[in-house]
Amino acid sequence: MTPIRTKTVTITTILVAVVGLSVLLAVPSEVKSPRGDTDARGRSGVDLMARVTDYTARFTAGSGYTEPSQQSRETVARGVTQLLDGRRTTAQRTLGDVDFTVRTVTDGTTGRRYTEIADRSDDGPAPRGWGRVYIAQDGTAAGRRWVAQVPHPVADRNTERLGVGVLRGARGGILMLAGAHRAAGEGNAADVAHREDTVFEAVWTALAERGLPAVQVHGFADDSAPRFDVIPSTGRGSLARPEGRSLADALADHGFTVCRAWTTSCPLAGRTNIQGRTAADRHVPFLHVEFNHRTRTDKQRTARAVEAVGRVTNLWQKGERP
Repeated sequence: MTPIRTKTVTITTILVAVVGLSVLLAVPSEVKSPRGDTDARGRSGVDLMARVTDYTARFTAGSGYTEPSQQSRETVARGVTQLLDGRRTTAQRTLGDVDFTVRTVTDGTTGRRYTEIADRSDDGPAPRGWGRVYIAQDGTAAGRRWVAQVPHPVADRNTERLGVGVLRGARGGILMLAGAHRAAGEGNAADVAHREDTVFEAVWTALAERGLPAVQVHGFADDSAPRFDVIPSTGRGSLARPEGRSLADALADHGFTVCRAWTTSCPLAGRTNIQGRTAADRHVPFLHVEFNHRTRTDKQRTARAVEAVGRVTNLWQKGERP
């Protein structure tokens, strides 16, 4: 009897071990960025910079773009505002109707949590190119939010990196990313800074109607304005001139040469920018900021530029203006 009992125990033990291992393997682990999955305090998360740049890395002038219907544009914008109102379940249903997902990501660098609104088609063979939105989940009152916009990722090299840096620079931010190279569609269909019929513009209109201020980042070739590193402008409006002066002073303090478009005839001043027009029509502060190639491709210079922009965004987060 003893040998039989021993054999039974051994088999049972093996079966338990195998089943336990199977269960362990079947439990999905948190999806983590290959470029770092914890912050300085050991909290799990993703590298938000890597997440965004991995997304934009596939953008090319020939990658294609699907023009959204008015209904689709309005639906995405409505879902974003529902999230701002704290109606996440409703927003998930709304955005799901146009194949957008809502998830929470934690930035391992800062430990801050963001709501990510992303197009499901981004993972398919034919992305529509409608973009993404990241909303800070840091308890900031709706009236103290602000917006960072990247209308020409990749086409304006590294502006997507500038956008993430600006988002990280102050609490309460919302990052808007165009979903395609500006030359991806027919004509200028994917150039969201110069078209009214885009998801990007629909979302911005909804945010502007709530009075949220915005800074939009662009890039220019060094030889387009060789005397300057940065060209800040208030676009079509003038309401953001206090912010423009504050930003220009901060940039100068950080060693940049600045062309102040409200006092000097500067190139690339964004007078025809659609988001600037929307801001002017709704009387909200809007800054259009062009950075030269050297600033966008040198990490130290980029960090200084982001810090300068933070002088303005941190005031906005407090509900203040210069």
